[in-house]
Amino acid sequence: MQRLSLLCALVASATALLPADTGTASAPHDPGVHARPLRFTACPESVPRPPAPDRVDCGRLRVPLDWDHPEGAHLHIAVSRVRASGTPAERRGVLLVNPGGPGGSGLSYAVTKRAKLPERVRRAYDVIGFDPRGVSHSAPADCGAMGGLFDTPGPDPVPVGRAAESAHLDRLRGLADDCAAGAEDTLPRLSTEQTAHDMDAIRAALGERRTHYLGVSYGSWLGAAYAARFPHRVGRMVLDSVVGPEDWYDFDLRQARALLRQREVFFGWAARHADRFRLGDDAAAVRTAYLRVRAELAAHPVDGFGAAEYDRAVYRSLGRTERWTTLADGLRASLRDGDTRLLRPATAFDGAESRNYEAANRIVKCADGPGPAPRRVVADIRRLRRLDPHPVLTGIEASACAYWHHRPARRTALGGPGVPPVLLVASAHDPVTPVAGAHGLRRRLPGARLVTLEQDYSHGVFASRGNACVDDTAAAYLVDGTVPARDVRCAGPGLPDPSPATTGR
Repeated sequence: MQRLSLLCALVASATALLPADTGTASAPHDPGVHARPLRFTACPESVPRPPAPDRVDCGRLRVPLDWDHPEGAHLHIAVSRVRASGTPAERRGVLLVNPGGPGGSGLSYAVTKRAKLPERVRRAYDVIGFDPRGVSHSAPADCGAMGGLFDTPGPDPVPVGRAAESAHLDRLRGLADDCAAGAEDTLPRLSTEQTAHDMDAIRAALGERRTHYLGVSYGSWLGAAYAARFPHRVGRMVLDSVVGPEDWYDFDLRQARALLRQREVFFGWAARHADRFRLGDDAAAVRTAYLRVRAELAAHPVDGFGAAEYDRAVYRSLGRTERWTTLADGLRASLRDGDTRLLRPATAFDGAESRNYEAANRIVKCADGPGPAPRRVVADIRRLRRLDPHPVLTGIEASACAYWHHRPARRTALGGPGVPPVLLVASAHDPVTPVAGAHGLRRRLPGARLVTLEQDYSHGVFASRGNACVDDTAAAYLVDGTVPARDVRCAGPGLPDPSPATTGR
């Protein structure tokens, strides 16, 4: 049984203009925070280098394992920085960025996301990435076998019948036991609330008065948690592809239902391009082809690729329409000659990065609030199967919290009445973070504005979808402090045309 490796590391028109930070200021005194200036040096080889003359540097920040008891054990948070490219007069401060998860590494994100940001944002902000606690270079979590999660081929993730449901619960129990083995005392400390404290320590170590922030997907939840704890330090905050203010398990179920709707859209799209994909002339025919591929892989896995691996591929593809061509081509190749190469991930699911992501994901979700009872997990699977006999359950990660060894004393606080105006961004038909979550969080953020990309079906919007209406609105907010007078609706692209034919990886 592996231990959490964290243990080894414990030594548009505006009604308002937000205030600007036009330079660096000394950080105010923070009780319990002993922020030393960050010292930046070369980054790990895994961090990409931006084109010259820009450069990326990295540093490590020592923070308490438990911010409620800062005199105890500590760990180090890996931080990256790409400086603003503009003049001192253009500078607005630092922009912390988070790519999502929970469990996503953010060290490289300072480079990769910055490259997509509007130029005036790049000129105005030092972009700051960081690996949240438990992730990658910040005391990475490792839950070992995770109840057999990485076994290939994995068991069918959609249990049918009492025996299969009981086996499903046993695997969840095993996952929870593996994460607790040897590290039970640390599980509560890898929470979003503790990471929000780490963010404020980064702000203090950089000598900034305010935290400007761009968070995507889980990053929106993290930003809302930071705003709840440190409302007086919130600067300009863009929360993109918003996770709603509900328990993680309830969010996972909302996502599972949205994926069913999105899959039907995919079936119809593939049928409209029947000459290209040859999966069927209507949505029902494409669905039949899809289920035939799954049934064949469940009965006869191909080199370790079975029903569980197939569902993970579908889960990953449905949320980004730019991946639909490869998914449809992969279905056709599998039907034609059993070729699963297009359905397989580019990197192995049981690799070190994936293992860390899956471990950190469960630990954070189960640290952030209460989990479901085991009987509810089974009842909800049955409800989903009544909606569709073949749901995609891959994203219901918080079901493991049913057996978690630590029960949080409280839910993670999100937002609050004292938070300055925040800009929320959402895709109208995003199945990964359904737009209802943005409306729910908006009610906890007085003064917030919502920018919605209509007729869009993908996850991740600002500086991602190439939509000028969205990008210009967010850039004006970040650089000028321009808060739209009302919510903004931007015209979206609709469903894409198929991309050129894809071949085996």
